[in-house]
Amino acid sequence: MLAVLASTSLAVTQTAAQAQAGANPAPARKSGEGAGPFNKMVIRGAILIDGTGAPPRGPVDIVITGNKITEINQAGTPGLPLKQDREPRDFDYEVDATGMYVMPGFIDMHVHGSSADKAPDLSYSYKLWLAHGVTSVRGVNLAPWSVSTTEKARSARNEIVAPRIFDYQRLGSGWANGQVLTPLQAREWVRWAAKNNVDGIKFGIGPTEGPEVFKAAIDEAKKLGLGTTAHLSQNGVAMMNARKAGDAGLGTVTHFYGHMESLLKDGVIQDFTTDYNFNDEQYRFGEVADIWNQIYEPGSPEWKEYLAHQKENGVVFDPTMTIYAASRDLMRARNADWHDKYTMPQLWGFYQSSRINHGSYFFDWTTKREVQWRNFYKRFMDIVNDYKKIGGRVVTGTDSGFIFKTYGFGFPEEMELLQEAGFNPLEVVQASTMNGALTLYEPKGVVDPPIGMVRVGKLADLVIVKENPLQNFKTLYGTGTLRLNEQTQQLERVGGVSYTVKDGIVYDAKKLLADVADMVAAEKRRLGLPEEGVSRQ
Repeated sequence: MLAVLASTSLAVTQTAAQAQAGANPAPARKSGEGAGPFNKMVIRGAILIDGTGAPPRGPVDIVITGNKITEINQAGTPGLPLKQDREPRDFDYEVDATGMYVMPGFIDMHVHGSSADKAPDLSYSYKLWLAHGVTSVRGVNLAPWSVSTTEKARSARNEIVAPRIFDYQRLGSGWANGQVLTPLQAREWVRWAAKNNVDGIKFGIGPTEGPEVFKAAIDEAKKLGLGTTAHLSQNGVAMMNARKAGDAGLGTVTHFYGHMESLLKDGVIQDFTTDYNFNDEQYRFGEVADIWNQIYEPGSPEWKEYLAHQKENGVVFDPTMTIYAASRDLMRARNADWHDKYTMPQLWGFYQSSRINHGSYFFDWTTKREVQWRNFYKRFMDIVNDYKKIGGRVVTGTDSGFIFKTYGFGFPEEMELLQEAGFNPLEVVQASTMNGALTLYEPKGVVDPPIGMVRVGKLADLVIVKENPLQNFKTLYGTGTLRLNEQTQQLERVGGVSYTVKDGIVYDAKKLLADVADMVAAEKRRLGLPEEGVSRQ
């Protein structure tokens, strides 16, 4: 592996910091980018994991008419040869998925698109998501409103290669009337958002989003069918922790913020060091983990009561554990298999320790900090798993594009982390598919969403893979996983998504990854960087 000189990497970091942070629209979908939709398409001989929590079944043939699933037919008996010359015979397109696994398209419930300081345009993140089976995303926000609302419509028309987009905007964004500071302004903005193709609100509770503004916006959102999610950050969580947010009607708590603050045992505010400074991100992201031993123990009456209270409020947990995983093992995140080939040089520069770039906070990261984060993760995983155990809804989100997490690759990592937390593999798939769909459509009054499950009548959003994902989620990474070939006694890479079907259009996931690799190589050439390797200084 060749290494880029440290000075070159610094130059890329500086260039990224100076770049405009707005997102550039994706180019139009070209001929050959995806096949379909078809009058009739058949996916033959697959093992089906339908997303509802039901165990795998098969072999089945899945018939798709246009963009909808119209039949799921038994194709044979396990252990015996498949029936030959099976109906339907009047198909326009056929996918031989014999021995392969089909799941609903994955739903990433916390994304930001690739902004100009990370990649040339949004197609970089779109193609990486699709290449990992992600067919729907909740942008929080995906891009500035003027861009994301257009991208959402272009994706719905399949004019671009992109997942289905649900556009949540930060309270006040896109509005010509200035900052939202009062409950009245909050209601006015929500009414504006509902009229302007916004699906929901992303709160970042802080100095300007106090409790009364928060409550007014949620109340108005419920009236108008908009969803809500909140990052209950440290500079506002003392006023609005996750329990209080749930009482106010919040739909989703994203990340970990607010949960442990609702479980403090010796006070109502985390015990920060006296030199803590929220605007210094090493303090902000370093000390947040110190709360792990300031809370009530797992299984305690207070712990159980909190989770039961949140379930009663109908709050959804979107843990996004992948985005902070570098904090507990920085070296692993920096040296992930995919960076060399698939991480844009601008994005790699953005990741480097910097006082400017958000989430680039490893100024002097220590063993002590990593140990605190490992302890924190154990507690946080207990919260998430115990919530699932009592029937609380957990979804899957990534927040990639920060902290050494490259778009797309964070999704299988989040699935792995859910399994580490205690979810069994079918529960992980359910969180990654059906649970996300329910959460996206419930605010609209839709109790039977058109995505998130493989059933007759649902939209044809599917993931097709060669390896059994329930046996090993590592096989879902675009770079696959290493396995010893017992015949050759050589290690070989296996896995990766084979096909992603979005809205009845079949995308070759390997081709999408190749497109991204070409984008990355082209950017390295443009910047005068070696095409192989990234800086490891």
